[in-house]
Amino acid sequence: MIRIDKVWLCAQPLDMRAGAERLLAAVVSTLGAAHAHHGYLFANARATRIKLIVHDGFGVWCASRRLNAGRFVWPSATATATVSLELTRAQFDALVVGLPWERLPEMNVITRM
Repeated sequence: MIRIDKVWLCAQPLDMRAGAERLLAAVVSTLGAAHAHHGYLFANARATRIKLIVHDGFGVWCASRRLNAGRFVWPSATATATVSLELTRAQFDALVVGLPWERLPEMNVITRM
């Protein structure tokens, strides 16, 4: 398995025809460097497809996912002040199946009946 220590969500939409080299260039131009064992997530403008690129220390891995219905919960590049956000493992797991990952802390507690 590929070891991923941190996952970064890159808010700027990207053309999903981009391959590993173009995704890597986007990471380097946005964040300054692609660190080993870090994953970087990108989405298209409609947030119906995502791509993950991981630098494993020797090379680059690229994976993609699309939802058959609906959209991924993705922050707007204009709404967020940062270009990228670090995700926890729980947030990443929720995001890739289309759940509202931004609301995980409040979803862990029931406050109304």
